[in-house]
Amino acid sequence: MTTSRLPARLLAIAVLAAVAGAIVWGFQPEPVTVDVREVARGGLAVTVGDDGVTRIKERYVVSAPLAGRTSRVELDAGDQVAAGQTLLVTIEPTDPSLLDPRALAEAEARVEAARAARQRADPELARAKVQLEYTQADLDRSRELFPSKAVSHEDLDKAERAWRTAVEEVKAAEYQLLITEYELAMAEAALVRTKPVRGGAKADEAADWRMDVRSPVDGRLLRIFQESSAVVAAGAPLVEVGDPTELEIVIDLVSEDAVKVKPGDRAEITAWGGATPLAAHVRTVEPRGFMKVSPLGVEEQRVNVILDFDSPAAERPTLGDDFRVEAKITVDEVQDAVLVPLSALFRRENGEAVFVAEEGVARLVAVTSGRRGDRFAEVRAGLSGGEQVIEYPADQVADGAAVRVK
Repeated sequence: MTTSRLPARLLAIAVLAAVAGAIVWGFQPEPVTVDVREVARGGLAVTVGDDGVTRIKERYVVSAPLAGRTSRVELDAGDQVAAGQTLLVTIEPTDPSLLDPRALAEAEARVEAARAARQRADPELARAKVQLEYTQADLDRSRELFPSKAVSHEDLDKAERAWRTAVEEVKAAEYQLLITEYELAMAEAALVRTKPVRGGAKADEAADWRMDVRSPVDGRLLRIFQESSAVVAAGAPLVEVGDPTELEIVIDLVSEDAVKVKPGDRAEITAWGGATPLAAHVRTVEPRGFMKVSPLGVEEQRVNVILDFDSPAAERPTLGDDFRVEAKITVDEVQDAVLVPLSALFRRENGEAVFVAEEGVARLVAVTSGRRGDRFAEVRAGLSGGEQVIEYPADQVADGAAVRVK
């Protein structure tokens, strides 16, 4: 009888064990569904950026060289102009007989000022050319040493950016020399016409009093200040001219970001209307900030950062003056680092940590982060690469919690 009851007892024990197991299993928490990303090694760029606008580098406001009546401007904004050829406006003195010694003295003073500016332009151009020769030699040397690894890629980039900046400075100095020569010629012509006409002058001699004002540079007519015929004073602005293919970019960064930017830093221009980003570099960071109110009503200290295009004008033929763009400036970068998504990092006590998914279980790992990019951060301690970190960990994720990868 004892023997016959043994299988029944074993069956009861098995049933009770199965029921207990089912109860325990039923009270076990469901695994948390998570997204994971593998920790990899690679390059990381730290960028700052904001909206900006383009503007013509060298624009020139053509002013009346002497008082008189201007003719109507026959050109329209956007028309092509050629240096020394395109007639912008003609000026006729209103009444030469009423010109007094004061007007003559002012005209002579303008000639002297224009002559002094012309003399200053020569050494400025010479200085820019010397700097260009120096940067050219440095670039050639860096290119020769780069294949043997005697010069790093970063140093080669710096040498190329310095050379490009020197090229732009020579262009600016040449433009300034051209402008000073134009202003000197206009001032001398105005001085001649300021002197009174001899009595009984003939009509053709009186016609010499008319002064033709021509474009000082090649480019386009940007703006017309005085379109209709009118009597204007000496120095009154008439039109504005410039070359829209010679553009620069002005970005106002918050001061906390602006202090990280250095001349020569590489930049990428996006949202300008083209299919591909444009290359640029930082020329200068202005030394003075200004207050600006953000769209949310927050007062911010901003600093203007000036960029020069590296992409040729042929790649941006439709980009003009005062067009909106977006720019990202690379202020720091590392070539080989352990990268973790920013979405996986979170604060923990006095440091940072991530959750690593290992065999269906979440493990808390303390990490030390370094540089931060738009999407990834450099990990200096805690991870070595290849781990599966949990992105956007929910509140249910804890150390030792069961997880299921989505």
